[in-house]
Amino acid sequence: MSTVKERPAWVKDKKVADDFEVIDVPRWDDYKDFKTDMGSYVLIKIYRDRHEIGVAVCDYQHTILKEFRGRRAQDIYVAIFNFQEVNKLAWFNRFDHAAYVGKELKKAEICLALGSDYYQE
Repeated sequence: MSTVKERPAWVKDKKVADDFEVIDVPRWDDYKDFKTDMGSYVLIKIYRDRHEIGVAVCDYQHTILKEFRGRRAQDIYVAIFNFQEVNKLAWFNRFDHAAYVGKELKKAEICLALGSDYYQE
């Protein structure tokens, strides 16, 4: 990774930290860099007839623990993470897993709105 210390040109009215730097990130390798979140995995499905997205949270014995349904990505992931917190569960232990769920939910939301097929990565 390389770093640059200069102030970004697009920053107009913000201060930058004394130790500010721009960090160029390496390209993610879907196979070598992937790490399993040992808490759970999710299955995401579009329900066109109800105009909803469903997220099944599964354990590693391949049991569906809960399914959350809603129309917007943000509504669903907020509900999942709130449910996890209130019930003191450990479904999502890695930030990259939580980010993946958000990304996939937004893709599903866009596919639902456009009427196109959704395929989970």
